[in-house]
Amino acid sequence: MPRFAGRVFWLFLLLICVLIVPIAATAAPMNVVYIIVDDLGAHDLACYGNPLHQTPHIDRLAEQSLKFTQAYAASPVCSPTRASLMTGKNPARLKMTVWHEQAKSHRKTQRPLIDGKSLPNLSHDETTIAERLQQAGYRTLHVGKWHLGEAGFYPESHGFEVNIGGTLWGAPQTFFYPFSGTQHYGHEFRYVPQLLERSMAGDYLTDRLTDEAIRLLKSSTDGPFFLNMAFHTVHTPIEGKPELVKKYQQKIQPDSPWQNAEYAAMVQSLDENVGRILRTLQELKLADQTAVILMSDNGGFINKYEGKTVTSNHPLRSGKGSLYEGGIRIPLLVRWPGVTTAGSVTAEPVVTSDLYPTLIDLLELGADQEQRDGVSLKPLLTGSKVSLQRDRLHFHYPHYYPTTTPASAMRAGNWKLIHYYEDNRNELYDLEQDPSEAIDLSEQKPEQAEQLWDELHNWLKSVEASFPRENPARRK
Repeated sequence: MPRFAGRVFWLFLLLICVLIVPIAATAAPMNVVYIIVDDLGAHDLACYGNPLHQTPHIDRLAEQSLKFTQAYAASPVCSPTRASLMTGKNPARLKMTVWHEQAKSHRKTQRPLIDGKSLPNLSHDETTIAERLQQAGYRTLHVGKWHLGEAGFYPESHGFEVNIGGTLWGAPQTFFYPFSGTQHYGHEFRYVPQLLERSMAGDYLTDRLTDEAIRLLKSSTDGPFFLNMAFHTVHTPIEGKPELVKKYQQKIQPDSPWQNAEYAAMVQSLDENVGRILRTLQELKLADQTAVILMSDNGGFINKYEGKTVTSNHPLRSGKGSLYEGGIRIPLLVRWPGVTTAGSVTAEPVVTSDLYPTLIDLLELGADQEQRDGVSLKPLLTGSKVSLQRDRLHFHYPHYYPTTTPASAMRAGNWKLIHYYEDNRNELYDLEQDPSEAIDLSEQKPEQAEQLWDELHNWLKSVEASFPRENPARRK
């Protein structure tokens, strides 16, 4: 090759490198979609072993994801868990340990204890993951349930550019058009804003919220986005589409723990709409640059609605409101293109407050100076490690619920301690040998139970948790 031609050749290669390297270095940021389901139990999905509920779209997502088999909600009820998702902090540290309406209630009671104090609104002093993403140039979108405060604390005040349907209420009066009324929840009038303009008779709330999410996705293709898709389903009122209810009435087996056809129909409608969101990402050619994270906000609701038990968390004990496994264990699926391995499974205990630092880490947003209780799940998602540098998870629910009296709990390795405040009683379980929490070992191992309670109590004091207190009305 002549000398001049050779120089031209190498200059041409150098020019190509100069042009290509910046393109690679400025690859499009990863989009993020949270799919939060209300009151979905740890075993309410087929991919988590449910024999009745049909969830083919979520099952397919599980096949493409890292599936967590020991994931926990930060609280056994909704608002505190949602606050943990937004902030990466434990509800005890946030002083948000019960749902909004209950936190504002001042009803007198003859119970032995007065509930611990809980803030009804997510403080504006907290930096949410939506605010961090908005600062990084993301379009931030909220659709569905909010339940983290009254109007001055709605999603728009916490970093979301768009809010469709998010209010102070934790549940709609009905899942059917017009999504409003006074039938339940103290006979107050409730409604779901921003939906009626494009709705009509016969519409179903889960479908309509998904319609709005899809509309927002289609208008967000010119830059990174964060969609907080917070379904109201499968919370009460338990209302399924009639044709699906009829289908499940014919499928229920008499010896099955799952006996509610209305609830099964709601789960199927959830699945269909998750499928619509995933299909939209494919059609927009965004699936390969969108992380999808599906979870519940607490364990399944095992109490009755209109005379029927809603769901079962079998083989786990108890349900929503309780600090037994059935109240805090949840499904969690993470599909992160280029990071997670399809079909992978982990039994490492994780909690919803871990997702904030995980996004900060994987999206390289930069750490802040605030104390957060969650840890990044990046080592598990990438497969670089099979466990985290952590073996303690703390739970604090200083309130009454049909499934519990005020309690706190801690998971320490495979040990689980629950402390009940009414009688200062400890319960101790070995989750590896007894995942159903059928055998209380506190009397066999009193020193270990007391040691774990001391540790848990000291941690609660360190975050200035609010404790239940003696009810003076009981002395009269």
